[in-house]
Amino acid sequence: MPFAAPRDAAVIDIGSNSVRLVVYRLEGRAIWTVFNEKVLAGLGRDLGDGGRLNPEGVAQTLAALKRFRAVLEAVKPAETFVAATAAVREAKDGAAFVKLVREETGLAMRVLSGEEEARYAALGVLAGAPDATGVVGDLGGASLELIRLEATGAGLGVTLPLGPFSLGLSDGFDAERVRRLCAQRLAPVAQAFRTDTFHAVGGAWRNLALLHMRLSDYPLHVVHQYSISRGEALEAARLVAHQSRSSLDRIEGMSKKRSETLPYAAVVLETLIESLDLKRIEISAFGVREGLLFEAMAPGVRRLDPLVEGCASLGARQGVADELGAALDAWLAPAFGVLPPCFGDTRDAVLVSAACRLADLGARLHPDHRADLVFEQVLRAPIAGQTHAERAFLAAAAFARHATAFTPPELEVLERLLTPAKLKRARALGAAIRLGCDLSGRSAPLLARSRLAIDKGDLLLAAEPGYADLLLGEQTGKRAGTLATLLGLKLKITAL
Repeated sequence: MPFAAPRDAAVIDIGSNSVRLVVYRLEGRAIWTVFNEKVLAGLGRDLGDGGRLNPEGVAQTLAALKRFRAVLEAVKPAETFVAATAAVREAKDGAAFVKLVREETGLAMRVLSGEEEARYAALGVLAGAPDATGVVGDLGGASLELIRLEATGAGLGVTLPLGPFSLGLSDGFDAERVRRLCAQRLAPVAQAFRTDTFHAVGGAWRNLALLHMRLSDYPLHVVHQYSISRGEALEAARLVAHQSRSSLDRIEGMSKKRSETLPYAAVVLETLIESLDLKRIEISAFGVREGLLFEAMAPGVRRLDPLVEGCASLGARQGVADELGAALDAWLAPAFGVLPPCFGDTRDAVLVSAACRLADLGARLHPDHRADLVFEQVLRAPIAGQTHAERAFLAAAAFARHATAFTPPELEVLERLLTPAKLKRARALGAAIRLGCDLSGRSAPLLARSRLAIDKGDLLLAAEPGYADLLLGEQTGKRAGTLATLLGLKLKITAL
């Protein structure tokens, strides 16, 4: 089926440290960010002192919201969500601020409770990684929300005063004092939230992940579903906690306002790792904003796979044959479904489906450059629901679908993220998709007249009676021979 008709939705997120407008393009289960503007207003900077909103932060927030309203009046999204979190929730003058915003901007603000904020953070993680398990931690300027991901979805959550503004940002950073406060405030809930996998949500932890990528010379600068082991996360957190403000300011891409709060985030993470006995940290680029969108989707849409749907959306926008991806998926299933699993039976099937939805990506590009351009786009596309290894796998398959020689522009990335067996399977998948496209002229009805299967040590390519001519030709034989070689099989071309 063609991808869902697109619609726009907007979220204004009024946090303790930042105020942000994000406009999304929704295509069924696929979520694309099309506009993103942030102001680090520091609305909750004074909460630890007098419990009131920072006056300068209020002024900056109001100015930002007036601009955001003007953008929304022009964009006219189908839905708009305006949500405020810990600063407005906890401040003595929070209710007065809500009223002021309505009077000055016309925006009706929903102030989320701590439990609601935790739940939406968890829903956001599930929107980006539907198989996620463990505990979600959303660190904002004033609070940390913890919520357990259970088999049925998001469980009960708690909110704790563990954001930089609640840990004495205005007093200056003292690592031991902050570490002591974190341990004290985590202690009552630590046992309930012990887990192996921790899903980290929030800008400070995303910046920590980017810093870790630089320190480890990691080849793929995509923060979503970036995974860090316990030891590496502790090392990075302790390094940041001992850096001077001027040292952090010199880090490429680090804003001065973010470098002020980053040491606090590092100590919070260090304390969480030790108190909750965490084994692995996974960074989520999705959080409360995407959780609001995810909750508003129809139940049937929420159950769809975000990786397959995202690839279908991306491929359909740039392709020319709407039904091709689903047809290729059905055509390849009898052959690839019997191969030894690379990522596990369930994930292998999802990755084949996703790769097939990308088959027509690049159809409008110049053939001399198509393979390289498609590779780069697939490797870094903001599509949810995939690990970094799976990104590399799909990029390799997409390159092999278009290229005769396997010379991708970033082979070292593939070789670092994929085992030789997975890289070889990706090449075989791309070759199989190329065979199906060339054999059928990218026609789904014509492709359905042929069959691809594996029988013992043979790769069988066959056509229905009356369609034997479909299998003739030098190119079809060459493509089928390449696939058989990559799979270690003998090729048999026959009629059904």
